[in-house]
Amino acid sequence: MKVHGRLTERRAAPTEVLVVLPTFNEKENLERVVIGVRHLGHDVLVVDDASPDGTGDIADRLAAEDTGVRVLHRERKLGIGSAYEDAFRIGLGEGSALFVEMDADGSHRAQDLDSIVDAARGCGGLAIGSRYMRGGQIVGWPAHRLLLSSGANVYCRTLLGLRVRDCTSGFRCYTRDLLASIKFDAVVSQGYSFQIEMVHRAVRLGYPVVEVPIRFEDRVAGRSKVSQGEIRRALWTVLRLSMSR
Repeated sequence: MKVHGRLTERRAAPTEVLVVLPTFNEKENLERVVIGVRHLGHDVLVVDDASPDGTGDIADRLAAEDTGVRVLHRERKLGIGSAYEDAFRIGLGEGSALFVEMDADGSHRAQDLDSIVDAARGCGGLAIGSRYMRGGQIVGWPAHRLLLSSGANVYCRTLLGLRVRDCTSGFRCYTRDLLASIKFDAVVSQGYSFQIEMVHRAVRLGYPVVEVPIRFEDRVAGRSKVSQGEIRRALWTVLRLSMSR
């Protein structure tokens, strides 16, 4: 199993659900998010890319206090796609059945988590927490971010022929069977376009993709990690994927 970094020791048997929280400078938010997930009884794996603000130290303290929390410390910032791939490899090796992607900045609410997990369990493929279906909401975003995000989803649906309303959502749950069918070495995205590519691959493999409405709340503390360069790379990745169809 090829994984970047150092993984803290497991001190409890794995639960059915593994919630993965990639972090880079999330010291103001991480503890609240971890507590919310653990209240639901799910395992947490924090993947920290050597955050200079001490996020990794907070994650270690939480892991020392709770046997259901573990930390993968990576030596440098390697990208959110790489973080999820490392976590998925760990979870697959340890026997987890359902794998959740969730932001550590507080924008994804723990109270929406179990409905996404239940939907993935029920459909046998991928369940996405959707901001753009009936019942979904975005709170706290300025108009230009709403326009950029909704436009990106129209772009993805058009070029990739997808029917998914929220291809870019980072709040989702995969089944073990789906992840075991994806060849991670063939995944080209390491940034935020990873979310789009994984939807595309799930559909091409014939797995069902369902959406569950969520309330997305903009982060209270810290800064967004999505840069203009990241957006340009994501648009280019979608174009590459469309040409491979």
